[in-house]
Amino acid sequence: MRVLGIETSCDETGVAIYDEQKGLVANQLYTQIALHADYGGVVPELASRDHIRKTLPLIEAALEEAHLSPSDIDGIAYTAGPGLVGALLVGSTIARSLAYAWQVPALGVHHMEGHLLAPMLEENAPSFPFIALLVSGGHTQLVRVDGVGLYQLLGESIDDAAGEAFDKTAKLLGLDYPGGAALSRLAEQGMPNRFIFPKPMTDRPGLDFSFSGLKTFAANTINQSIKEEGQLTEQTKCDIAYAFQQAVVETLMIKCKRALKETNLTRLVIAGGVSANKQLRHSLAELMQQLKGEVFYPQPQFCTDNGAMIAYTGFLRLKQGQHQDLAIEVRPRWAMTELNPINN
Repeated sequence: MRVLGIETSCDETGVAIYDEQKGLVANQLYTQIALHADYGGVVPELASRDHIRKTLPLIEAALEEAHLSPSDIDGIAYTAGPGLVGALLVGSTIARSLAYAWQVPALGVHHMEGHLLAPMLEENAPSFPFIALLVSGGHTQLVRVDGVGLYQLLGESIDDAAGEAFDKTAKLLGLDYPGGAALSRLAEQGMPNRFIFPKPMTDRPGLDFSFSGLKTFAANTINQSIKEEGQLTEQTKCDIAYAFQQAVVETLMIKCKRALKETNLTRLVIAGGVSANKQLRHSLAELMQQLKGEVFYPQPQFCTDNGAMIAYTGFLRLKQGQHQDLAIEVRPRWAMTELNPINN
């Protein structure tokens, strides 16, 4: 079975083809970073228009990369949510139209399930059950995973997601959009212990997160530093970035350790855009070594939004006979626990 996957939930246009026998045979990605940079964030209308321009050329490029024709495709998967409604509608409309023209089944895929299952694309894939830490610009969640579609939400952010907090703090430091990765690079030059940021909600039971307060703490630290120094020096920027990143990483570590202990599991999966963060990967690797457990990540190219995770997730569900009619329905808000399980 070969499945074409289309991802258009936000500001990346991703198209990929997953082959049941060969694995991933095509992976095309276009990012809109340059388009939104002047605005300091994603402009939904511009994102939708760019998806319209880029999706069909990327589908053609993916077919060419895989040396396939439309007649070789057995199903189409597309991101149906969560995400920006206009962007989702572009991908779903194109997917539905092609499925009708090619006479193949189509299926709307949950964006975060795609992220969760992205590590399955690796040779060293995790086996069920495991704890998944999903960290991106829009979500921070801890999920117990007993199989595809068998998800128990253990905790989530009650305000800003970790990736969102990274981007907002980067903007306060005057870094260009998207700022999360730039802040992490800045943190590599920072001095430990000059600034100490709080680790929110770690002093109380539970597995929920809160990161909006860290952004406020960063703003206050920046303003105080300007008062004391007259201006924000490059070293001070690095030191603030280091302290902020360290607080986020330690908070995530504490919650992951707590989730593993409460569930008696020893496998941890981390996925989503923030899972590419080097400090987070290093710290969680050390944690799992201490706990005599295992940690799994996707390749960096599969951490951010991409078509490969949608094609693979769609393949798993289409193979089980799941598909939808021609009605175009997207869900900007969609709880992953609402998904139906498949026979694993």
